[in-house]
Amino acid sequence: MGAERRASGIAAMRQMARRRLPRPVFDFADGAAESEWTMRRNEGAFRTHALLPRPLRGAGERDTSITLFGHRLSMPLILGPTGLAGLFWPDGEACAGRAAKAAGVAACLSHGSVCTLEDFAATGLVPRMMQVFVYTDRGFTNELANRAAAAGYNALVLTIDNQLTGNRWRDRRNGFTIPPSLGVRGLAQFAARPGWLWRMRRHLGRITFGNYVRPGEPSDAASLAGRMGALLDPSMSWADVDALRKVWQGPLILKGVMHPDDAREALERGVDGLIVSNHGGRQLDGAAASLDALPAIAEAVAGRCPVLVDGGVRQGSDIVKALALGASACLVGRPQLWGLAVGGEAGVARVLQIYREELDRAMGLCGHARIADIAGSDLMVRRA
Repeated sequence: MGAERRASGIAAMRQMARRRLPRPVFDFADGAAESEWTMRRNEGAFRTHALLPRPLRGAGERDTSITLFGHRLSMPLILGPTGLAGLFWPDGEACAGRAAKAAGVAACLSHGSVCTLEDFAATGLVPRMMQVFVYTDRGFTNELANRAAAAGYNALVLTIDNQLTGNRWRDRRNGFTIPPSLGVRGLAQFAARPGWLWRMRRHLGRITFGNYVRPGEPSDAASLAGRMGALLDPSMSWADVDALRKVWQGPLILKGVMHPDDAREALERGVDGLIVSNHGGRQLDGAAASLDALPAIAEAVAGRCPVLVDGGVRQGSDIVKALALGASACLVGRPQLWGLAVGGEAGVARVLQIYREELDRAMGLCGHARIADIAGSDLMVRRA
């Protein structure tokens, strides 16, 4: 309880979400693969870098905005793709999209969203991005890309680190299923959070994977989850990136890049942007932290395309550190789900407000008036 009382900012949002969600639902978002070392290292990596403020540079007025893929963003922050956001609040994806639109930031819809990509587009958010995988059915990959183009998406995000399902022990221990199991154990866990159960009472039976529904085929979540698992393809290769590049005409972003050689290869094949990401530690436990992998990838790219980073960004000063190490912007995943759990659209809006206020304050205290002023010389590596 003492730690919860001391928590503030995004950490406090996580604690509030924990108190509001049934344990299986909270752990679905909060957990990661196996020992969860990589997830912890994602956050810990930011603590190994310390800022070196230079307050006499005249940062009385600060501009946190950036331009990314031709679009102006109010700050270098993007809501990353998080599956089943509609499990945390009714119409969760649309809530997050509206909050992002109001805040002037971008968002990427997960392939595993409860709503369809067309419904998310109806929020009017610009820029909006769509996540896809390389599936065993390559035609389905192309189908999602074509639907995203027809719905006016501004970028396509090809996630490459989900070719096998990660071994997530929390979900196994909790017996987590989609839709949530309402057996004896499930009812007891959900009954402990009556507010969530009441809010979701009309929606639980309709929770499914909207982008995978096809006319004339089973549309229940259990059937679609099985189909999704069967569509994962560990044999995917660079040839699939080439094929998707021919289908999708807009900005193509590769998510899950952790090695500088892959960054160089992606550029040679016409990829427009990279996301340094280990899937929030939810796939390969023991993988390097995203922030630790970032500098080598930024060096390999040498400014030829935007490099984004995903994983462990929990406060505004983390954004400053990521930019100092070569990132163009940061993605956040779990924090938007915590915000949804606490207050739906208003909760996500509050999460974005926290990041904005903390980023502005960190820039001012470091002596930065513009995002472009942030540089590697602002950091020192802390010694243990």
